[in-house]
Amino acid sequence: MTTFFTRSFINRSTFVFLFASVLGLSVKAQQPEQAHTYPKVTGYFSILHPIGTWNKDGFHDNFSDIYTLVFPFGINILKSDKFGISFEIAPAVRTEHNISKVSSVLFHPGAMFRFKHGFTFIGRAAFETNGRYGFTPVFNQVIKKGKDASLYLALPIPVRFGNDQPASVTTGIQLGISF
Repeated sequence: MTTFFTRSFINRSTFVFLFASVLGLSVKAQQPEQAHTYPKVTGYFSILHPIGTWNKDGFHDNFSDIYTLVFPFGINILKSDKFGISFEIAPAVRTEHNISKVSSVLFHPGAMFRFKHGFTFIGRAAFETNGRYGFTPVFNQVIKKGKDASLYLALPIPVRFGNDQPASVTTGIQLGISF
């Protein structure tokens, strides 16, 4: 009797498990894929390596007497697949005569225009603690998309004015992780 009860219980358990599994798969297959819900908040951290700056005095590279490295990080609030806003803070570390220090902090809000294939254009306003201000168009491309994070490459082109210095245009390469 014990053997019959055990076999019967195992067979019923197996049947119930298989039936529930098939039912669960069929219900899941009938559900449409969930679209992104907006607004959506994402974050990022990156490293910006300036290449050079042009102003009325000519071209100045970032490899000679002075070396600067910038660490942008921020939050994006995505309103849709095509538009969002971004709030960025970017401390700049400058090394000159073997002395390194934070030379300025950049407050960098902007509007994000998102396109197909991971390309984004960001138009940013720029306010630096060293007295400079201006705007920065940023061309951004996702180069490796992951489940929880993506690797991106960006080309910022900062245009700056103020602080009794000539107007300037800079370019650099930015590599970052968004999550």
